[in-house]
Amino acid sequence: MKTKQIIFIAFSIMLSGCLQYHSPERDTWNQYLYGASFMDMTESAKTAKLPVYMGHGGKVITQSGKLSGKMQYGDKNNIDNAVLVNYMANLEYELYDALRKPGLSVQRAGTDVVIILVRDAIMKPDVADISVDGANTLKTISKILNKYNATFFEIAGYTDSMKDKNAAYALSLDMAERVGVYFAEHNVSTSRMFIVGRGPARPIAAQDDIGRLMNRRVEIRLSPAR
Repeated sequence: MKTKQIIFIAFSIMLSGCLQYHSPERDTWNQYLYGASFMDMTESAKTAKLPVYMGHGGKVITQSGKLSGKMQYGDKNNIDNAVLVNYMANLEYELYDALRKPGLSVQRAGTDVVIILVRDAIMKPDVADISVDGANTLKTISKILNKYNATFFEIAGYTDSMKDKNAAYALSLDMAERVGVYFAEHNVSTSRMFIVGRGPARPIAAQDDIGRLMNRRVEIRLSPAR
């Protein structure tokens, strides 16, 4: 291979890694998010969604988990619970290892796993669109979501305290939907998704300059399908 060809290929690979991701036009979002539920991910909502999820090839954790020799026998409920705990623990560890970046965190909430994405870590500073770093982060999460596919997940957008409450809820929903569209583009099934915008509700920091940046965020809560 000639030197010029090698240089061209190397340049092309480098350029492709730097290309800016852009969300699709807003009027197409409904097509991408068809099958997602625009409500809180409550236990009753997951139960109601389960038949649709299963109809789209979804699995419950007991179908996905691998049993050790000792777990082949015994009470079914205890075995199922052990498989579930192990499955979600492995999911948590994999997310934690993959998302060691500023503005990102992974937490455990009972059997659920929560990913917190500060807005500035995934979106452009002054534009309502996903940044280059944000696209890389969401691509990583997409791969893990597809690997651990026996889960429902809720994408919730939040803002800091704003005078116009309606604008706050609209902005928070916009963030959540953009993340949902990105996942849908990367083959994450919408039958698993719950999408909500909660505006300034549930602040995780003070409403000072630094705290406001933390309160503008997207939370992805993963819950076992069972």
